[in-house]
Order: sequence, then structure tokens, then C-alpha cells
Amino acid sequence: MLAAALLALATALPISAANAATGTTTESTESTESIAWAPCEEEPSAECGKLTVPIDWSKPDGPKVDIAVARRKATDPAARVGSLVINPGGPGGSGVEAVYGAPGSYTEELQRRFDIVGFDPRGVGRSNPVICSASVYNQMPHTVMKSQADFDAWNAFTKKLHADCRARTGALYDHVDSVDVARDMDALRAALGEEKLTFYGISYGTLIGQMYAELFPRRVRALALDSNMDHSLGVEGFLATEALAVEDAFDQFVGWCDQDPSCVLHGRDIRAIWKDLLDKARRGELTYPSTGQKMTELQVIYNAALGNEGPDWHTLSQTINWLAGGEPPDWVPPLPGRGPVEGDVAYLPTAILCQDYNLRLRNYTEYAALMHVSNRLAPDTRYHPYPIDDLPICMNYPTTNPPHSLKYTGDAPLLLGNSLHDPATPWIWSANAARQLGSKAVLLTYEGWGHRIYGKDKCQTDIIDEYLISLKVPPHGTRCAVGTPEESLLKRQPQRTWPTDRLSWGVPA
Repeated sequence: MLAAALLALATALPISAANAATGTTTESTESTESIAWAPCEEEPSAECGKLTVPIDWSKPDGPKVDIAVARRKATDPAARVGSLVINPGGPGGSGVEAVYGAPGSYTEELQRRFDIVGFDPRGVGRSNPVICSASVYNQMPHTVMKSQADFDAWNAFTKKLHADCRARTGALYDHVDSVDVARDMDALRAALGEEKLTFYGISYGTLIGQMYAELFPRRVRALALDSNMDHSLGVEGFLATEALAVEDAFDQFVGWCDQDPSCVLHGRDIRAIWKDLLDKARRGELTYPSTGQKMTELQVIYNAALGNEGPDWHTLSQTINWLAGGEPPDWVPPLPGRGPVEGDVAYLPTAILCQDYNLRLRNYTEYAALMHVSNRLAPDTRYHPYPIDDLPICMNYPTTNPPHSLKYTGDAPLLLGNSLHDPATPWIWSANAARQLGSKAVLLTYEGWGHRIYGKDKCQTDIIDEYLISLKVPPHGTRCAVGTPEESLLKRQPQRTWPTDRLSWGVPA
């Protein structure tokens, strides 16, 4: 029922006039660049290098930017298929660090067959990050607006913020959208000596893969896109589907807690406890027990989103109990807050989202109407914190890669995957993206929970591995039931941390 409602909503909501871009295909981007590899300073077991690309791809002889790259060579050279380029999402996720952690994130078979290659996208991490003055960034108003005066304050602030960030970042500030990154990735493919691209992207990394498929359809070998973005959505559809997704994930958490005696809130009215926490936060009466800081409603809701991304329901239940006056959790999550800020520099990867999605609003009346819809669709969680946190930052920022329905004219089949209960990238986003990409895109559904399906169970992990290695795609409509836990599949060590793969890094883990 939820999936049907989401599909109807996503396909019925119109996109703005600016979203009429068609994603024209091109095969012109090519590079003669090579990469000088050397052991990574931070992780000597991996190799690092850099790729130099134009800041503005329409001016290939103009100013350049260095893209940081890392790789781990295939563990069995005789069985090597080629290079597998990966991206962990964000925007703001580091592909270099994803390579550092690859042994715990990918199966031994995939590591045996491929050089695992990652890069920090332009504007991120080691690749000329988008930066602002901390003194300006720290003047940021409270995210959730309650009046036209709040809207006006944000309108004035973003003009100052974007001028400052543009001055601090340089020319790259206006060239960080996913089309630019896709062109960089094609240059990386050529530098790696690959005739065609093999790619695995998660979350926001799927948008890079989608743009690549549009621009370079005949250079695609395999694109495995896990937990997809839907680039056809305008601001109304974006906020509404996100609100439904986090509410659905919260419902799943409540259902687990009602049934599992190991939940610290088992047998109690979780929704009533949750509502009381939100009410207290709204009145300014809720404090974070470990620091004594007052919590906003937004910070409370972040727990529902982050705790369901793994999911890590035990920590989420313990945190809710702790905020309500109970014992502290086994692992105390950090209080969500804006960042990251280092010294006099603040980082703003949200600029990437602003260039890829048109999230601009005309006035507070329009904003209030969208919040009203989210509140009705998500009576417990009220709204999804990621887009709500990012939306006001995108005021007065041009959308250089306007939302549009995807177009793919290549022959290589694409594999898209999603869990049914993903609080960050709703299942409907993958379903809608697969529909737009046509008959050559196959949707793989994991009938479980959380964000990212690779590694969670053997079924979908084997399917993705087989696709990347042997180019075999499953039948349309393939679904994987919940089964083998990811820890036994990938031999991971348990980590007590909220996830770091998210739509925005505005609130660091």
C-alpha cells in the first residue's frame, strides 16, 4: 500500500518549468591524462594519485582542478576483470576513504576480480572542497522557518553566504553539479585505460551514475546503482516522498519494538513518548543529557532518520528512552549540529545538491504549505530532516543541472537496487528512476530495511556481484527476502556510530 501511494505521488507531482532539461547525450569527453600512483600516506596498503580536469568542461583549455583518486588492486591479477569505480554518496562522501575501507565493504570475490577505485568528487574532501568563512557560516539562522521574517532572514543570509563561499572556493564553486562529476568520471575511466566504465554508486553516488549513463551511453559496461536518487522531482515531490519514507521507517522501528522484548521500550507507548519529546523540544524544554544543551525538534527528528539508516534500532530505542529520562544508551550518539567547521573554514557540500535540484521557494507561504503537507504525511516524524536542513541553504543559488526525467540510449543493461524501507532514498525513487531509464534498467528490491542494500543479505549481494563481474542481470521484478546478516556475509566488525552516507553532511555523525 505504501509503495503504491508513493508511486502515485511521485508520478503525479509536476516538476517546475526549469526542470525541462533533457540530458543530451555526448561522447565527446575524453582524456589523455594518466595517474601517477604511489602508496597513500594515510593508508599505505592502497595507492593514491590525482587526475587533472577542467573546472569548466565547456572550456577544456581553461583553469584546472585536481581530483584525488585512490585504488586497491585486484587481489587475483589472473582473474582480474578491470577497474570498478565506486562512490559512497553524500553529497560530501569521500571515494578515497571508501577505498581505504573497501576490504570491509565488498566481498572477497569482488576484490579478487576488480581494482577498486574511488575519487573525491570535485568540491569534496581532497578535491578542492567547497569552503566558506566560518565567521559567516556560523551566522546561519535556525533551519526550520516559522514566519515571513524568518524567510527574509534566510534570504539575506544566503546572499552573503554564497558570495563568501564563492570567494573562498574560487571558480569551482559554480561547477560542482553531478554532470560535471560524471564528465570527471569519464576522464578517470580513460586514465585507468578502460574502454567502458564499471561503476557501483550508493545514494547520491547514483545520481553521478545516472548522469554518466545519459552523457556516455556507449561507454557503459555496468552501472550498479544502490539506493537511488530520483532526479525528476521538484521541491514538492522531493519533500513529500522523503517525509513518507522517514515515517515508514519509524513505523517499522515501532513494530519491531512492539514485538521484540530486547527493545528497551518494549511494552510502552513509543509514539506517545516520541510525541512528548517533540513537544518539549518545540517549547525549548528538552536538553541533551550528556551536554545539557537544549535540543530542537529538528535534532530530535534526526535520531529517527539516522537510527533507521542502518538500521540500528537498539541504539535508537535506547536513545529515545535516555532522552525521556531513562538510562544512557550503550553508545551515546552525538548531538546533531551544523558542520563540519575547522578553524576559520566551514565546508558546504550542500552546494552540490543546490546545483542538482531546484529547491528554491518564493516566500514563507509556499514554505509553510510544503511543511503542512509533510506534517500530514508524517504524523510522527513530521518531516524529513535532510531536505528541510538543506532547502534554505539553496536560496539564491542557481540550479545548473535542472531536474528532468532520465534518458538512456545505451545497450548495456543497468541494475538499480533499493530496500523497501529506506528512510534516506525511498524505494519509490529507485522504482521511478528505473521506469524513466526504460526496459534496459532492472530494479532489484530488498524486502528489508535501511540505506544501501549491498552487503545486507546474501541474495542481493550475490546478484550485484554477478552483474558487475559477468554482466548478468536478474529478471525484472526480482526481490530478495531478509536472510543472512551483513556481518557474517562481509565479516565486518560492529561499529557504534550513526551512518555517514546521507543526502547532506550538514549534520555530521
